[in-house]
Amino acid sequence: MSESFDIAIVGAGMAGASLAAEIGDAARVVVLEAEDTPGYHSTGRSAAFYEECYGGPGILPLTKASGIYLQEHGFLSPRGALYLAREDDEAAVESFITRFAETDARFERIGRNQLEQIVPGIRPEWDRAIRQPHCADIDVAGLHAHYLARARVAGAAITCRARIERITRDTSWLIETGDGRAFRADMLVNAAGAWADEIAAMAGVRALGIQPYRRTVVQLRIDPPAPADLPLCLDISGGFYFKPEAGRLWLSPHDEAPTPPVDAAPEELDVAIAIDRLQAAVNWKIEAVERKWAGLRSFAPDRLPVYGPDPQVPGFFWFAGQGGFGIQTAPAAARLGAQVLLGCGPDAMTAAIDPGRYSPARFY
Repeated sequence: MSESFDIAIVGAGMAGASLAAEIGDAARVVVLEAEDTPGYHSTGRSAAFYEECYGGPGILPLTKASGIYLQEHGFLSPRGALYLAREDDEAAVESFITRFAETDARFERIGRNQLEQIVPGIRPEWDRAIRQPHCADIDVAGLHAHYLARARVAGAAITCRARIERITRDTSWLIETGDGRAFRADMLVNAAGAWADEIAAMAGVRALGIQPYRRTVVQLRIDPPAPADLPLCLDISGGFYFKPEAGRLWLSPHDEAPTPPVDAAPEELDVAIAIDRLQAAVNWKIEAVERKWAGLRSFAPDRLPVYGPDPQVPGFFWFAGQGGFGIQTAPAAARLGAQVLLGCGPDAMTAAIDPGRYSPARFY
């Protein structure tokens, strides 16, 4: 015996939860999560921040459109960001400015005098930066819980420990799990993150080449302690980023190691690389590595997200490939995804976003 729904969403991370919240009032929705709790993988391991330029100009419209929602609902805390550079990085600085020249991204160049006042202990060779004052920390857990609660209030069923083993289609989708449960739905939404291509293949849909990558983060105790008002600091050449967190420092080597979809764990080499790069940037003493973890970020071949119906398989909807920007773009992405899925027009949040830019049809 199977339970019947209008729409089945695979994955209860930020993507699946936010989309369920947006469509729950308009359809009978079930969200199927393989793990014991929603958000176990990428969502639960994110060191998320809201930074307008993060992800590039193709992501900027989604980020900007999400900002008001995140701010109005109390999920942002002011942080600021600096893209740190040395003399040899000037080409990267100019490239950054050129990439965003035709957008409404807000940033400014600063020199060594301002930089050393903002980042005490930064080494002399780091003598320039791009300052993005509107960067903010995101309450990831709060935002995820918000969307799960909205989805449940709207009537969506959030079903955990539903590891899918078989997907078939006749007049509707039949989704069978390893523990013998079965769910029927007219529409199948693939919000499975790192497992998106696997779910597609299971459903007989052509994979799009959505590749998971491992990202490492370590929590350090440093001397002097990280200032609470320290901005997010990113190497403009992509070698590291760090930010303060509850009196400690969160540091990443900005790694992107291709990996199968797995329960990611940090590699000791990546931890060592992160520390080495930090010590090349600042003169702080590292007293202890207190925690280390890794998460997965998944990109389509062009590094833009994939939102929309599959052009070849009716009833299959892609909502995947959010890379490392899925948290900061969640409100606008979910609203846009719901509008495309339900056949609705844009609203004030999505009016400036071109849904065709993110359609899976671009790969066909």
